Amino acid sequence: MNLILFGAPGAGKGTQRGSLIDTYQIPAIATGDMLRAQRRAGTALGDQVTSYMDRGELVPDALMIDMIKERLQEPDARTGFILDGFPRTVAQAEALDATLDQLRRRVDAVIYLRVSRQVLIDRLSHRYSCRSCDAVYNFTPKQALEVPRCTVDGGELYQRPDDKPEIVAHRIDVFLKHTAPLIDYYTTQHKLENIDGQMSVEDVRADITRRLSALKKGAGSR
Repeated sequence: MNLILFGAPGAGKGTQRGSLIDTYQIPAIATGDMLRAQRRAGTALGDQVTSYMDRGELVPDALMIDMIKERLQEPDARTGFILDGFPRTVAQAEALDATLDQLRRRVDAVIYLRVSRQVLIDRLSHRYSCRSCDAVYNFTPKQALEVPRCTVDGGELYQRPDDKPEIVAHRIDVFLKHTAPLIDYYTTQHKLENIDGQMSVEDVRADITRRLSALKKGAGSR
């Protein structure tokens, strides 16, 4: 399946991504992780995007589109993919459709995790990431006073610059202005699956699984 995992920062995309990878045996193409890796490696692209990311702004469409075009043509993505963090604008969505047309492929479903603005702010303000593997953790303010090491690889946990409280609200506003119009774009294409992202992790996962199973069954009956 060719899937887009869509939602505001803090909606739970990364949490749900792992189960989708396991279920469908397709790679997740998480643009945020890709950009942070470029920044850590000190590449030219990493230098270009750092200022945008630290301010909570969107990386320019041209940079994102070129990066995604290249990634979609790698061998592991030929049988399917999960896009997380792209597209973020209608222009990016149109460019993605054009790229997939050239590859004789299409987006099968867009999973939209719907979460209220206040819940998003609370989640992001308490989020910490591993410097080495990008694993994500959520702590209360009290727990954050003694942040432990990463349970995956023992790496240092830190709060990303774009997760600091003063940036969080701006990131959400950017989403609402530039990315929310994608809801209409994919609704018109009859591809949007609107999921209540404020349910428990297990209930969100079950709802996604149910909807995608129904889509696969419907495609198989045609």
